[in-house]
Amino acid sequence: MPLSDYSLSAFTAGPYTRPVYRRGSGPAVIVIHEVPALHTLVIDFADRLAASGMTVICPSLFGTPGSVPTKGAAAVQLFLNICIRREFSAWNDGRSSPIVDWLRALAKQAHEECGGPGVGALGMCFTGGFALAMMTEPSVIAPVLSQPSLPIKGAKAGSIDATPAEIACARRRFAAEDLSLLALRYKSDKLVPDARFRRYEREFPGRVETIELDDEHARTGTGMDPHSVLTVHLPDDGPGKAAETRVIDFLRYRLGLGDRTTP
Repeated sequence: MPLSDYSLSAFTAGPYTRPVYRRGSGPAVIVIHEVPALHTLVIDFADRLAASGMTVICPSLFGTPGSVPTKGAAAVQLFLNICIRREFSAWNDGRSSPIVDWLRALAKQAHEECGGPGVGALGMCFTGGFALAMMTEPSVIAPVLSQPSLPIKGAKAGSIDATPAEIACARRRFAAEDLSLLALRYKSDKLVPDARFRRYEREFPGRVETIELDDEHARTGTGMDPHSVLTVHLPDDGPGKAAETRVIDFLRYRLGLGDRTTP
């Protein structure tokens, strides 16, 4: 059963309380799931992180934990989270979502409980940019942005879902602490246009590693255009699978578990 090997608790910070699933030992990685939910393929990815020596902490922000991802469920959750829920800022450049404050508090607690040099943060799709905004929390030292799809407006002009203050903080920390950002996407993905990745490179020169895949690198037969690098479209081999390996190596190195590796 999905999540049967995970412990479950409720975490409260500010006005928000959300369920949090946890597995493994070692330094912590916050895995922030994509639309439509903390679904089975996100859990499979989290399992592989746990097997590589990290504590995976998976908050459930929307949808049904352990469900199977479908196009219909994704459409429903996009509508609900974009149009209704105030903890998400989906539309405009220069804003982060209010739920990021809750995620920062979760990262702080995870570092206190799990130790190590800091915490990894990995967002996907709707939550992809959250890992960058979380860097105002000093414990967050390994941000990974997988197919970051917000904000919706201005995507072709390079919009990103972080405030100027959050961007400036990340820039200072990258330099002062010798940190870096890892970002992944499919080149054809209209939700994650080229301009957004070029914006990351301009904002954080020399501190961004990008993995940009061709459609042929995606798992076939999903019924969906290539989008979810680490879940729905993750293949069993080739450059697509190598992208997942690079993510795991990046997190292990930043969290003190492995040697520096090159892409």
